[in-house]
Amino acid sequence: MRKTTTLALLATGLIALGCGSGTADKASDSSSDSKAGSSSGDEGGAKAEKPAKTAKIGQPARDGKFEFTVKSSKCGVAKIGSDMLGQKAQGQFCLVTVYVKNIGKEAQMFDGSSQKAYAADGTEYSADTGAAIYANKNAETFLNDINPGNQVNGVVVFDIPKNVKITKLELHDSMFSGGVDVSLG
Repeated sequence: MRKTTTLALLATGLIALGCGSGTADKASDSSSDSKAGSSSGDEGGAKAEKPAKTAKIGQPARDGKFEFTVKSSKCGVAKIGSDMLGQKAQGQFCLVTVYVKNIGKEAQMFDGSSQKAYAADGTEYSADTGAAIYANKNAETFLNDINPGNQVNGVVVFDIPKNVKITKLELHDSMFSGGVDVSLG
């Protein structure tokens, strides 16, 4: 009887988790739908909002509790780290130096794996968090909470094919945020 009770509790917990994650997905989908609905109803408002969502290198861009400033981008790097400890690129590494400031009212952790890079054709590339360990001498840069008002800087690393050029970044304060675009061109 004890096994049956344990299995019933476990099944109930899994169902509750499934229902909770579905609610979160629907909430984000409905917010996207409401944005889409408002932009199609008000074309002028959508055009006015778009430039505020895209920044350039050196310009601050906000998403959620973070203000990002991309300082530089360097591609064509074949290896990161030392001869003994390091990582070779599958194609080429693109190293993006970013300042991240917490503009919220509570601590927030920067997650390098939530950051995306895009080529001109729209192909999406994920950050290489393993390689980022070697690119950031201060290992605490992106793995600790950033308190309100504090700023850290570090390098986000992307491993992309040798013949590709990144044209924009999509930076997020968390994996659930809408993100903000930064043009690299």
